[in-house]
Amino acid sequence: MKRKLPAAAWILIAMVIGIVIGYMVFTSFPDKKTATTIAGYISIMSDVFLRLIKMLIGPLVFSTLVVGIAHMGDASSVGRVFGKALGWFVTASLVSLVLGLVLANLLQPGENLGLPLPDIGASANLATSKFTLKDFVGHLVPKSFFEAMANNEILQIVVFSMFFGVALSALGERGKTLIAVIDELSHAMLKITAYVMKLAPLAVLAAMAATVATNGLEILLKFAVFMGDFYIGLFILWGLLIAAGYTFLGKRILKLMTLIREPFLLSFATASSEAAYPKILDALDRFGVKRKISAFVMPMGYSFNLDGSMMYCTFATLFIAQAYGIHLTLGTQVTMMLILMMTSKGMAGVPRASLVVIAATLNQFNIPEAGLLLILGVDTFLDMGRSATNAVGNSIASAVVAKWEGELLPERDAESNARTLDTNVAPMPMPA
Repeated sequence: MKRKLPAAAWILIAMVIGIVIGYMVFTSFPDKKTATTIAGYISIMSDVFLRLIKMLIGPLVFSTLVVGIAHMGDASSVGRVFGKALGWFVTASLVSLVLGLVLANLLQPGENLGLPLPDIGASANLATSKFTLKDFVGHLVPKSFFEAMANNEILQIVVFSMFFGVALSALGERGKTLIAVIDELSHAMLKITAYVMKLAPLAVLAAMAATVATNGLEILLKFAVFMGDFYIGLFILWGLLIAAGYTFLGKRILKLMTLIREPFLLSFATASSEAAYPKILDALDRFGVKRKISAFVMPMGYSFNLDGSMMYCTFATLFIAQAYGIHLTLGTQVTMMLILMMTSKGMAGVPRASLVVIAATLNQFNIPEAGLLLILGVDTFLDMGRSATNAVGNSIASAVVAKWEGELLPERDAESNARTLDTNVAPMPMPA
């Protein structure tokens, strides 16, 4: 019997083929406008895939989270898990921000850049007003559940689902019928997810081809130092996250890293954390994390635990300041870090959100916003690393919180559950 290639291998193959196709387009059509037009047609497949994922996210988060909270039993259990998850997220965010700050000061990626700087008066045309603390708090609670679903506002969906799940739990026997219906909805959404994921290699190929066709590989050489320094930071951050996971999970953290390799590569290739969400849930099921924990922690993590994006905010902000020869004192940098800590929360639903957060920060510290134009060309390549890091951080957070709550299956039971998942015709999560 022939052994089938794992999905992660297909994604890697698709990435390589996509780079080759993209570079062929880039060299064959030197006119930037023509290459961009062709790239637009190539990216249709990846755009459709990401739209399909976005189509699933709202119902999937709602159904899995409501059932998970209903099975927790009471509001105090929900509050306890929320507190533990939030504590982990805040700590991880601070570590990520500090790491970006330290590396930017040590490596000085913006010094002696050797590139023409954009005019100080230029604008990156990014809306920054939506990242004030006041607006974030007001945005937290949905005006309408259906509006939140339509706009894929994950944090608002989480807030409504928490109320809904606690209410169903409080109803006792009267709520069991509706809980069962919503549970079946989650199974249906997971089945649709399995169909959509079959398109992942094609989507990865298209995304890589379109990116390289537009920018070529030369742009990577121009920003080699900046990108290299940033990815060094990501490697260090991965090491810190895995070390933190090892502290609580022991050697099982290596098993978790093996299980999430496919969603890791998927989020890297598509530069989208959302693309990996359904696959991470499945990987956590196989690892032994009960769904009532993963369905609660993961959606929260998409708004509060974007480790890669957090590190990028401090790193890129200091890079721009260094490029323009602006010296920032240690006190100013610490203030900047704390502001980023607050303004970056809930940025997952905003396109190119890291850039918007950085733009808002630049304005507050009189650093030319035009500096964003320096990194716009390579931002997609950087976003790949940020998205993959976010996937790693949220996976580890879910597993650790499950361990704290006593909701992590022993290894033998987790392996048995994984075999059950493999033999089921429909992808069924473990009982909560």
